[in-house]
Amino acid sequence: MRKIIFPLALFLMVTLSCEDLLEVPDISEHEVQLLAPLNGSTVNDSTVNFTWDAVHEANSYLIQVATPNFDNASQYVLDSVMVVDSAFYGTKISKAMLDGTYEWRVKGMNSDYETTFSSNEFNVQNVSN
Repeated sequence: MRKIIFPLALFLMVTLSCEDLLEVPDISEHEVQLLAPLNGSTVNDSTVNFTWDAVHEANSYLIQVATPNFDNASQYVLDSVMVVDSAFYGTKISKAMLDGTYEWRVKGMNSDYETTFSSNEFNVQNVSN
């Protein structure tokens, strides 16, 4: 019996990765809570600070910004994946923006699952122009 168990155990260790042995939490039912800029708000500065609440068990975030919105995007001004690790553990990014109308969205991700996008529309009207 031992002659069968050892090769079987060795086969399983070789064919299964650590990720196969560890269960990845399903975050697909979670929602990213956008904090700023709020939907319909006007930012009176050329630098926009995008902030959102962390999603438990997400290890990266996809943030996108389009003008004027995603349905009629003439340009994506930001399309970035932010990986949560020892060098970055945050839910904030700043971006210099021109005056105009924008929509931004964020979704949380881990190795197997992702949330849906949460999105807000906002305007930039730099008062120093």
